[in-house]
Amino acid sequence: MIRVALHPLVNIAIRAARRAGNQITRSLSRLESLDVTSKGRNDFVTDVDRAAEQDIIETIRRAYPDHGILAEESGTSAGRNDEFVWIIDPLDGTTNFLHAYPQFCVSIAVQHRGRIEHAVIYDPMRQELFTASSGQGAQLDDRRIRVSKSRGLEAALIGTGLPYRANLRWLDPYLGMLRAVVLATAGVRRAGSAALDLAWVAAGRTDAFWELGLSPWDTAAGWLLIVEAGGRVGTLTGADYALGGEIVAGSPKAYEALLPLLAPHVPAELR
Repeated sequence: MIRVALHPLVNIAIRAARRAGNQITRSLSRLESLDVTSKGRNDFVTDVDRAAEQDIIETIRRAYPDHGILAEESGTSAGRNDEFVWIIDPLDGTTNFLHAYPQFCVSIAVQHRGRIEHAVIYDPMRQELFTASSGQGAQLDDRRIRVSKSRGLEAALIGTGLPYRANLRWLDPYLGMLRAVVLATAGVRRAGSAALDLAWVAAGRTDAFWELGLSPWDTAAGWLLIVEAGGRVGTLTGADYALGGEIVAGSPKAYEALLPLLAPHVPAELR
C-alpha cells in the first residue's frame, strides 16, 4: 500500500476531527440529559455540537491562529490571514445522534483563496477517516478510494436527503424527483448526514447523491473528496457547484444519467 504524505493542514484537521468525534461518542451514554435546542422544525443543536465545535476551533487556533473560521454553530470568525478559511460542521447528523442512530460525522474543510484545498470527514462510530487534498486523490484510512464504476442507473444505489425546515416548500417537486429515481435505479437511501453521504459516494458505496437546501459546511469536505475520487459534482441543473444550496454528485456516468431524471422537477426558483 502506497501512503500519501498528508499536508500539515490535513494533519491538524484530523487531530481536531478525532478529538471532536471522541467527545461525541462519549456523549452517547447521556443522551437523555443533553441540552437540546430547536433551531427550527426538525433542526436541532445540542451542547455536544457546541462543545465539539469549540474543541475543533481551539485545535485549529493553536496551530493557525491567523486563519478564518466558518462554523455551523458559531458562524464566521475572521483572522488576520483570511486567505485560509476552515469550514466546520462539528456534528453532521444531529437528529441521528440524538436517537443513537449511528450515522453522523465530523466534517472539516480548508479553503484557500476561495478554493477548497483540503478535506477531512470522520465517522466516529465506524472510526473511518476520509481525507483529500487538491491534486492528491482521496483516501479512506490511508487507502486510495475511487467513485463507483457504475455505467448507468439500472443497478445504481442512490443517496438523498429529504427537504426539511424552510426547504419543505420544495417537498412536492422533491417527491417527483424521488419517484423518478426510484423507478430508474436499484434503490434509494436516506441516511441523514449529507457530509457522510458524500464521503460514501467518494468511496463507491453509493453511485450518486442529490439534495436540496444544504449549507457550505454540509458539502465543502465531501465535494473535494468526490472530485479527488474521480467523481463529478454540480447543481440540479448541471451547473458548476458552489458551496451550499442544491447538489448532485456521483460517478461520471451516474451523475450524467441522474440529471435528466431530476430536471423536469427542479423548482423554477432553482433553475
